[in-house]
Amino acid sequence: MIRKTVLLLLLLVGVIAWHAGDLSLLAQTAAPATGEAAQRAPDTLFSIIFSGGVVGITIMLILFAVSFTAAYLVFEQIMILRRKEIMPEGLSDQVRSQILAGNVAAAEHACRAKPSVLAAVLAHGVAEVEHGWSEVEKALEEGLAEQSARLLRKVEYLSVIGTIAPMLGLLGTVTGMILAFQQVASSQGNAGAADLAQGIYSALVTTVAGLTIAIPSLAALAIFRNRVDQLVAEVAYQAQHAFAPLKRRSLAPQSPAPPPPPNPVRR
Repeated sequence: MIRKTVLLLLLLVGVIAWHAGDLSLLAQTAAPATGEAAQRAPDTLFSIIFSGGVVGITIMLILFAVSFTAAYLVFEQIMILRRKEIMPEGLSDQVRSQILAGNVAAAEHACRAKPSVLAAVLAHGVAEVEHGWSEVEKALEEGLAEQSARLLRKVEYLSVIGTIAPMLGLLGTVTGMILAFQQVASSQGNAGAADLAQGIYSALVTTVAGLTIAIPSLAALAIFRNRVDQLVAEVAYQAQHAFAPLKRRSLAPQSPAPPPPPNPVRR
């Protein structure tokens, strides 16, 4: 689902960027070539954001696509990392009662009936019940590590977004600075300080946009990592609770075998 969303957003950005040059040329044609209005700097937020020319607009559209992806990931993780989705209520007690009764098939059915992280971990342990507690413990550890990695896999996309968003913003700023100084150089020194300042602040817009995306993304990443760690610890506790009877049974001291009866004395 995430791949399809990202591909659609990138396709939209590509289509808009393809026509950005035509839109910019049309805007230049429609605007008056002379007069005070033509020299006036953009004074609205929208005009400032899209004042970086074709390159700046393209990078801003890419940053918008990245921000939409980050928002989608945050919303998805909020819906996934809920306690009732990770640990269905009553599942651990149900599996525990079936293990106490020695009904392994019913315990497996209970795990399949409530698909979740806890069910997947318990299913790993139930599959090794016949081999004793030591094998069950290993299976629980493997299942817990697998589910933890699965939960963190999508969360790490926010780390990627938090890393590339400032880089994209910096790319737009550097490109805009190059174009601004190129304009000054092409005017053979006739460009004033106001012209140079306008080119510089237009170029800095992309850096601000990149940081605006990166900071919330990294903050959400830290929150979701802590949430995953907390939920995984609770899953481990419930898994240990479900298999506690098997553990006590394996650790219980074995009563010594009665001594053999004495041999009768022959006379």
